[in-house]
Amino acid sequence: MTTLPAPRTTPDLHHASHRHLLDDLAPQSAGRLDAIIVPTFRAAYALRDALALARDLGRPLVALCSGQAQARHAVALAQAFDARIVAVDLHDVRPKLPSFATDEVVGTAGFAAVSDLSLKRNLGLLIARAAGWDRVLFLDDDICGVLPDELAGAAEHLNTGRYRAVGLNNTGFADNSVVCHAYRAVGADQDTFIGGGAMIINPLATRSFFPNIYNEDWFFLLGDGVPFRAARSGTMVQRSYNPFATPRRATNEELGDTLAEGLYWMLDFGQDPAAGSPAFWGDFVFRRRALLDHVLSEVDTHVTDAARAFSIKGSLRAAKGASAFITPYLCHEFVQAWTDDLRTWSDLLDRFARVNTIEKAFAELGLGHVWSQSFEDAPSL
Repeated sequence: MTTLPAPRTTPDLHHASHRHLLDDLAPQSAGRLDAIIVPTFRAAYALRDALALARDLGRPLVALCSGQAQARHAVALAQAFDARIVAVDLHDVRPKLPSFATDEVVGTAGFAAVSDLSLKRNLGLLIARAAGWDRVLFLDDDICGVLPDELAGAAEHLNTGRYRAVGLNNTGFADNSVVCHAYRAVGADQDTFIGGGAMIINPLATRSFFPNIYNEDWFFLLGDGVPFRAARSGTMVQRSYNPFATPRRATNEELGDTLAEGLYWMLDFGQDPAAGSPAFWGDFVFRRRALLDHVLSEVDTHVTDAARAFSIKGSLRAAKGASAFITPYLCHEFVQAWTDDLRTWSDLLDRFARVNTIEKAFAELGLGHVWSQSFEDAPSL
């Protein structure tokens, strides 16, 4: 049974950094990237930095569109940038993907899914496999400042076979959960980790997928098991945003943040994250709630702007409200369902092995009528 030390200080409540799990590497002098995959929901102009990067690299961009994003607008912008693009509209259709046990667990517990980000990233994995791409950059549409040569050199680290992913180092606005942003706001030394917003992977090597929950990228990184090996190389800039703009953000993040931080807590101690018992999760949920109480109690001392303090406290109270419904058994059940889903995804990959072009992939996924491209030849050629 995995147990935790009794909480005495803030580090006993929260691991503010998982930096030791990563190898920080300088980009190689030369390298190759096959494609850029962008799950986008903002208007087409949000793709401008990614399209410029794709053009400069001479590689295709795959835009997976929902929300304000429209495939036809993405294609038009790509033509203006002289960039190659494959764009897919996901507004009224969903790919033919298997049902996941984790979705049922989360839904039964009353935590509704609020984003299609995981669906898009899983679709990106399948498109990349069909195209035969072994070095793909997942890039969010609010990331900029990626240098083409540096990116290609960072991708070259995958060639060693040692790393399951190479994340770009964020030199812009810190990309954390709401609770971690609040922790930083009260004077704590909160670090950041690599994430799906700017991460290079080998879709042909991984058997992992993105579950439909906040911190889906952390789950993806864990899905190929232990030992955990990932790297950070190259740079990018996360555009700024207000993590405390609405308490709903904290509500939506709390289950995924609790689960991911718990799994990585075990990983920090060299333990198998999938082996956590209900007793472990009871200890960890207790610590999570103590962390929320601690940060909430420190806001007025450390945040002098009254309006900002009010919004931070509102977000923390929203997180506390969501945490009240997170039980040790829910956490344990989710992790068990996640391991089942990894097998389900692996079975899908085995069936998908015969799909060897992008056209066939879209047909297989029921998306043959909602994709377009800005060039004649398939990007896998």
